[in-house]
Order: sequence, then C-alpha cells, then structure tokens
Amino acid sequence: MITVTGATGNIGRTLVELLTGAGEEVVAVSRHARPTEPVRPSDGVRWIQADMGTAAGLRSAAEGARALFLLLGGELNSHGEAAADLLDGLKDTGVERIVLVSSQVSATRPTARSHARLREFEAAVRASGRDTTVLRPGGFASNAFAWAETVRTRRTVHAPFGDVALPVVDPADIAAVAAAALREDGHEGRTYELTGPEAISPRRQTEILAQALGEEVAFAELSRDEAHTHLARFMPEDVVTGTLDVLGLPLPEERRVSPDVAAVLGRPAAPFGAWVARNLPAFR
Repeated sequence: MITVTGATGNIGRTLVELLTGAGEEVVAVSRHARPTEPVRPSDGVRWIQADMGTAAGLRSAAEGARALFLLLGGELNSHGEAAADLLDGLKDTGVERIVLVSSQVSATRPTARSHARLREFEAAVRASGRDTTVLRPGGFASNAFAWAETVRTRRTVHAPFGDVALPVVDPADIAAVAAAALREDGHEGRTYELTGPEAISPRRQTEILAQALGEEVAFAELSRDEAHTHLARFMPEDVVTGTLDVLGLPLPEERRVSPDVAAVLGRPAAPFGAWVARNLPAFR
C-alpha cells in the first residue's frame, strides 16, 4: 500500500491514477473531504481526511503503508511541529520509503527564507533511516492556471517578466517520476531536479495558448511592483519576494534544462504545449 498526501492537487491526482493503474492499493489523503468529482480509476483507492500537521495525523494516514508520498502544503508547511517530530509519527507504521516533493530553489537559493521549511523536511526525511528520494521541481506549467480567468473573459495574459524564459515542468511528469520512485528500486538516496524540456517565457507561453485556442491572446506585461501587489493577496511576503526573484532574475541553474525526467522515465519531459492541450477547457 502507498499513501499519497496532497491527493487532490495537480501532482497528487495524477499520481493516484498512475499508482492505481499499476495495480497498487492507495490511501489518498486530502485536507478536506473526498472530492465530489471522482479521481479515476477509483478501484484500489481509499480516501481519508487527515490533519497532516501533527505526528498523530501523519501516523493515521501512513499506518500500514510501505511507501509515502509527502507533499508539503497547508498544515505540513506551517511552522508548528518540527519536521523531525512530525516524522516520528511514522514509527512502527511500516513505511520503508519516502518520496518528498521539495523545490529547485531549496538548492539554488539555500538561504531563502521562503523555502526554509522544505529544507528542514529534506534534512528530516534523509535522517529518518528510510529509503528516501527528494524531488526538486522548478516552476510548474500549471501556474498558468492563474491566467485562466483573464484568458476566458478578455483573451489576455497578465504577467511580469514577459521575456524571461524558464524550463517549467508539467506536474504530470513530477507525478510519473514520483510513481517510479515509490514503486521501483534504485532511486534510494537520489535527488532529482525536475524541469521541462526547454526554457520558455511567459510571452511564448501566451503564444502557445493562443495557437491552441485558435484565437489571438494578448500579453500585458506587469511591472514587478504590480505583480507584487497581486501575489501579496494570497502569498506571505517572503514567498512573494522569493517568487519574483526567481521569475525576474533567475540564476543560471534555474534556467538550466535538467535531464532527470528523461533519465527516470525513459522519455523526454513534456513540453508546455502538452500541458496546454490537456487543460485547454480551463481557458476557453
């Protein structure tokens, strides 16, 4: 059995499908009740709602599982219990393997306050005595969902740093790498940097959206201050600043295309256009 936290998110939903499609029994954990829209295939999935911000909650989710997919969000990303104390909840659960989703920024900007909790969890899972794989994705292709409303209503994308290109990764590729690390031997102790196959700018992403829609979509570039004001509505200040630093002034390592997706999956990482094709209804 494999426990998947964050099971209703962009990575988790696909991961549940991949694991059950491969015949695995899955405990799908979410912060809220099971979604009304079924996650397919449903055979082999047991949905639970758990407070992952406590050692007891983590234990209840992982009890009887041989592997755990750990995605920090909500309770886990809060600065309550220390990561090592939370992982103490896994004692005697049967969990032998942990796959943790961290971030590329944990390595490229090791003093960034916005990613301190991820660095804490990386250290804790490595010290847990279990087989551990750490996934460090760069920017997500699915961040383009933030443009969906203005694309639908005004056929316009509003974004900063229109010509700064980064190799955004399809969350489905993150899920596929996670599935391999959860099910297969040979990934223990590894850290995978996950990116898309090419660096692509917001302006070019807009062009790809327009081509897929068959309609013109304008690109309206925001200033850094304008983007800061927008992001500050739903992000903490240190996360806003860190995000804009990466988007506007990426380091060479953050622009680099990593070979790790292809190395694990035996195929190239999916381009941004593939993500758009699957999610086009959100922009119509």
